[in-house]
Amino acid sequence: LAARGATRTGAGYIQALVPERAQGVLAIKLTEEMAIACPETEAGALALDALAPILAHASRARALALGSGLSRDPAAAELARRLVAEAPCPVVLDADGLNAFEGRAGALARAGAPLVLTPHVGEMARLTGMEPEAIEATRIDTARRFAVEWNAVVVLKGAPTVTASPDGSATVNATGNPGMATAGMGDVLTGAIAALIAQGLDPHAAARLGVYLHGAAGDLAARERGPIGLAALDVAERMPAAIRDLARLRDPGP
Repeated sequence: LAARGATRTGAGYIQALVPERAQGVLAIKLTEEMAIACPETEAGALALDALAPILAHASRARALALGSGLSRDPAAAELARRLVAEAPCPVVLDADGLNAFEGRAGALARAGAPLVLTPHVGEMARLTGMEPEAIEATRIDTARRFAVEWNAVVVLKGAPTVTASPDGSATVNATGNPGMATAGMGDVLTGAIAALIAQGLDPHAAARLGVYLHGAAGDLAARERGPIGLAALDVAERMPAAIRDLARLRDPGP
């Protein structure tokens, strides 16, 4: 889902670095994206031995999306922490990549490259120790506070999604609909933000634009098919149309 989100948001070349036993399946499911096998644990998660090959691939990339499908395997969690510390390019951190920093969120401020965090409320609660109800009640202030504390862009997903910058500023997003509250939507967003970074936007701009386009694509899908039964790939497939519509607002043409 993250790989498709990146493709549909304009990234020209995507590599999905996956555990060895998943590579064959993903090589069939993914057409445009490359599925590359990396060392895995006995349980089938990415192993710490995957660090060197992932860093080698990242050294030739302009963005790294990390966490989607990673699992809570201890080795995979340690891999995520090492990648955040050593990545040579901006990192978009989501899902179990975020969970890897539960109880040690202070390490996020020592990331080796610019960092975009995309937690939902549950993941934000695990990172901060706050109660979910308190996060919801202070959504803007909480996103701003931890963006400054972690020196990272924080995309606090929900209704509404808030994107905060390390300088303390925040943007509240107006696109999206309740039909998007389904599994995998955040993975598509992760890929979209990474794709925008790869195309040259700074991480804060990429995060704000990615959130807007992701919601706009979801709104297109809801208008076409109705809000019930929306799937994450429905949104990914409508990202080009959302980009086109936004471009027309800037330059309507003849």
